[in-house]
Amino acid sequence: MTDFGEVRASDAEREAVVEQLRVASVEGRLTLAELTDRTEAAYTATTHADLALLTQDLPAAGTAPAPLPVPAGEGRKRRWFVGVMGDSKRRGTWRIDQELGAVAVMGDVVLDLREAEVRTNTVDILAVSVMGDVKIIVPDGVNVDLEGVAIMGDKRVNVLEGPPGTNVPVVRVKAYAVMGDVKVIGDSHAKPLQRGFAAWREHWRRLHGEDWREMSRQLRADGRELRRRLGDDHRGY
Repeated sequence: MTDFGEVRASDAEREAVVEQLRVASVEGRLTLAELTDRTEAAYTATTHADLALLTQDLPAAGTAPAPLPVPAGEGRKRRWFVGVMGDSKRRGTWRIDQELGAVAVMGDVVLDLREAEVRTNTVDILAVSVMGDVKIIVPDGVNVDLEGVAIMGDKRVNVLEGPPGTNVPVVRVKAYAVMGDVKVIGDSHAKPLQRGFAAWREHWRRLHGEDWREMSRQLRADGRELRRRLGDDHRGY
């Protein structure tokens, strides 16, 4: 009999886990980097045990009311970060529940989204650079939609984006650069995070090492115990 942990995952089961991760993100349980990493891992998972690892620290699907998406626009104020002949930087843990604006006039603005709690389905940013530099740092694996105009300046994306057709987080940037730069860069081109993001990647790399084997053994033991109990219940009738 095949152990539960070794049962191969279906596409529908992967998508269900991705949706559970998205809901957890909107509830503030995952940062953007954690959401992106786990979403990528969900799409590459091959067994039920792979998927179980991704959600083991999250509430089971359906145990809490689904959060309502934060509406885009409709009277919501944009949160601004402005650098005029100076710097404005936002890093670390912070909350995104509205559209963002970044303006650099002969200065620099840095928005690091990796450890942000994103309470919206997408991140929308208006970036304006006039003889300045706007840098937006995102986890590799998100999809970036960059549009706008650059006049004697530059707007560009340097991100390892998610595969086409996958339900990965989306960052939309409307850029206006006049003798300045608007750049969206992925984690692999930025200073590494020192906390959970790097630790999660390392944990996932070790899935087929000792940690993974121990989890598989525990899942098999749990499966045997469950089958034994079911057998005892049936014999009791």
